[in-house]
Amino acid sequence: MVLERQRETGDALCGGFLSWHSLALLERLGIEKLRGATVDHVRLFSPNGSASARLPRPALGLSRRQLDSRLLAHAEALGARVEREVTARALDGCTIRTDGETFAPDRLLLATGKHDVRGGGRPKPDGDPALGLRVRLGPAPALTRLVDGAIELHLFDRGYAGLVLQEDGSANLCLAVRKSRLNEAGGPRALLHAIGRDVPALGERLAWLADQAAIDAIASVPYGWRATGTTPGVYRLGDQAGVMPSLAGEGMGIALTSGLLAGEAVLAGRPAEAFQRDLARRTGRPIAVARAILAFAERPPRAPLLVRTMRLAPGLATLLARATRVGH
Repeated sequence: MVLERQRETGDALCGGFLSWHSLALLERLGIEKLRGATVDHVRLFSPNGSASARLPRPALGLSRRQLDSRLLAHAEALGARVEREVTARALDGCTIRTDGETFAPDRLLLATGKHDVRGGGRPKPDGDPALGLRVRLGPAPALTRLVDGAIELHLFDRGYAGLVLQEDGSANLCLAVRKSRLNEAGGPRALLHAIGRDVPALGERLAWLADQAAIDAIASVPYGWRATGTTPGVYRLGDQAGVMPSLAGEGMGIALTSGLLAGEAVLAGRPAEAFQRDLARRTGRPIAVARAILAFAERPPRAPLLVRTMRLAPGLATLLARATRVGH
């Protein structure tokens, strides 16, 4: 049984990028012919320069609405029972409390993404925590010409933004930014305008930010955290198992890999504790590499150096892209 909090599948706060690795996992599940924008290279921007490099293999830009709809429909076709408009409010071991019911399964696969559930929350980051923001730009033919074929990373003071086209021609702009920077700007929309001035290439793309465009936000994202243990019977998946800094483009990869591994563990009768230790081992290096890149990239004096290094050695971007994939 799947408890799904939305009545209609929406668009999650997510980068909207499926790596070649994630596409292979989806094919293994029987999910093919996804509609999206083909991505074959990465572009890196700082306030005073840019660089470009090929990805190891073609990837795809697409909405979570499309992906999640396909996954839920596939699960139902295979016999899963999907209960919609049911929100988990609290956990006590494997017992789930919702607004009106209590469920007590033998095994629980916890897949609530960046949203924590009372009783099963992740540790809150100290100091100047990171926040996630997401907004759609366009669609517009001129915007498509600017971004076409690329996943873009725009580096700015205390944060970065990822931009990629989606299946409807719009561009998904997803940011990770420190709370202090958002506070200085005075709000999400003011922050977008401020970083658009800092990074001219991003400012050019923000010309397609509609005045009425909704900006999704989530606070205190624990980038770099991994679950090394778990409650008996609870298999933690995706962001509830490990939070990959999103500039690596492997968030959905962790979700898919952890889901496949959990399914195999349940079918084989492996306890949740053994599954979680194995998943923590698999995600250790990719998350550590992505966290190191993030720590370097979000400091203004270092961002131009990162761009120059990628310009001189584009093969380094390929190596880092491979190093941040989570193996199954």
